[in-house]
Amino acid sequence: MGHFGFVIHPLRGARDVARKYPLARLLPESVLAWAITRMRAKPVGHVTGIRGANGATADGWLVGCGLLPSQFYSLPEEFVLGKIVASVELAAELGAQIVGLGAFTSVVGDGGRRVAERVKVAVTTGNSYTVATAIQGLRQAADLMGISPANATAAVVGATGSIGRICARLLSRTVPEMLLVGRDLPRLEAVAAELDSRCAVSCSTDPAVALPRADLVVTVTSAVDTVVAPEHLKRGAVVCDVARPRDVSRAVAGKRPDVLVIEGGVVAIPGEVDFGFNFGFPPRTAYACMAETAILALEERYEPFSLGRELSLERVEEIARLAEKHGFRLAGFRSFERALTEEQIARTRRLAGR
Repeated sequence: MGHFGFVIHPLRGARDVARKYPLARLLPESVLAWAITRMRAKPVGHVTGIRGANGATADGWLVGCGLLPSQFYSLPEEFVLGKIVASVELAAELGAQIVGLGAFTSVVGDGGRRVAERVKVAVTTGNSYTVATAIQGLRQAADLMGISPANATAAVVGATGSIGRICARLLSRTVPEMLLVGRDLPRLEAVAAELDSRCAVSCSTDPAVALPRADLVVTVTSAVDTVVAPEHLKRGAVVCDVARPRDVSRAVAGKRPDVLVIEGGVVAIPGEVDFGFNFGFPPRTAYACMAETAILALEERYEPFSLGRELSLERVEEIARLAEKHGFRLAGFRSFERALTEEQIARTRRLAGR
């Protein structure tokens, strides 16, 4: 049996903390933010029942890191790194042989490298499988919306990040035009130089300028607040929001019924899985970053599979093959934390004029 750990943290303040500690709902946000930083790393769930190919099994521990999204940037980096390292070390003490870094814990310290340097257990961000599932989901959703990638313009928001960069490289193989969006134009131009030469590429620092041209959008920034608004999107666009917290404003759901927004990286885990913790997901489903950690445990591959700011296409393709081998798959489509039905997707397609 393989053993893994996965570090999580609250994304939405009291709402997420209350999943484990209901009294958190009674605290003012300012008091809660103060209290969270003083919490030690704690196990919040024991994952059991994962069963892959050839009888392989894995279990794991979810470890809570007491930081809110904004605190990963506002607090001193050494303090933040110390909190993450303590969480990883606790997972190792519980028996984990590889530990995944969830959400913002994978962003700090050069994409997890500085965390990995300070611990004795293998560390991965899970970003390779996150990329694989995001592109797979985007292509499936495009097909349902009647969009052919061969005739589409694609955009990546957050294209200079580790996930965004590799998503752009993969999409440039199948679309004739790419739009790269980020905060640093020279870095965007460096990413553009890596893309398929047959794809026309342009760069922009303004989503409001670039996104109205895009049929397909992957958005994966590390922003604390939303960056994609209703007025930014083209009629009939498909948007895969990989970011946590989300990049796409909830207002899109109400104001743009002609646009299909899906959450990236939600995966069905094989076996009778019990996470010992309520993510707000359907049973036996989790984010792809956690799934990557579990896949590596099933394979007994205790290595830094996805680490740093530069992912490799080879690793993305390899983890996709391993996921298929063990029975991991996309868990349907979700949008703004709710499952999408075939009827809802069909309605969106009609409103888009397709």
